[in-house]
Amino acid sequence: MEPAEAQLLRLADDEFVLAERYTEWQIYAPTVESDLALANIAQDEFGHARLWYDLLQEEFGYEESELIWERDPADFRHSTLVELETPEGDWADTVVRGYLYDVAERLRLDALADSAYEPIADRVPKVQGEETYHREHAQSWLDRLSGSGESHDRVQAAVDRLFPHALSLFSPTEHEGDIVDAGVRTRSLSDLRSDWLDEVVPYLESLDVDVPDPEETDRPEAVGRDGTHTADWDALHAEFTETYHELGFDEPASLRGENA
Repeated sequence: MEPAEAQLLRLADDEFVLAERYTEWQIYAPTVESDLALANIAQDEFGHARLWYDLLQEEFGYEESELIWERDPADFRHSTLVELETPEGDWADTVVRGYLYDVAERLRLDALADSAYEPIADRVPKVQGEETYHREHAQSWLDRLSGSGESHDRVQAAVDRLFPHALSLFSPTEHEGDIVDAGVRTRSLSDLRSDWLDEVVPYLESLDVDVPDPEETDRPEAVGRDGTHTADWDALHAEFTETYHELGFDEPASLRGENA
């Protein structure tokens, strides 16, 4: 697999799966404003996924069906952070997930802005502008929720649950060395992880939220980047491909009638 191809799959899969999780909140968010905001964020993420999937089709000859609808769920390379099912009614969990992801995404996009692979570098500025809004939205809600009482407890519970999976954003695939050596991404995952920790840990601690020690945090059994996923992913994959299979898009069309 080409280094740019491997990087594009990670970009597209992360955005697509996160968008699928965000759409589950439509009409259920705590306010009309947050409902509209999250719908817009989900639309942005789907758009970013489409941008990267389109590049995979244009540059590496993929078909849309084999990238999404007919792809084996074990072949997706998104982080497990984005696939986890949200506890029912837990808005704080979605806000924390968004914040942890969006900070990492900003750092990743910054490292792709000067990519030696021009088709990626050319598209980064569009994505960066929209991701800034996503991060500000999540941080604004964290400031509101972390005051005191039950909402603060929910933020703490979400950090405890999601932080180990957020670390999987920086788990390498087998192509990591090639991605950096070829200049597709200008910084290593370990460097991005260090910068991410330097940003998210002090911020969360400023909200009186305890952050697990990354050096003592147990690695989840599944991390996503290596093709290992949680049971939540199996259920989500089955759900978003169900209509495609029910309508028979995976079956070749026939010009002959059954009795022809």
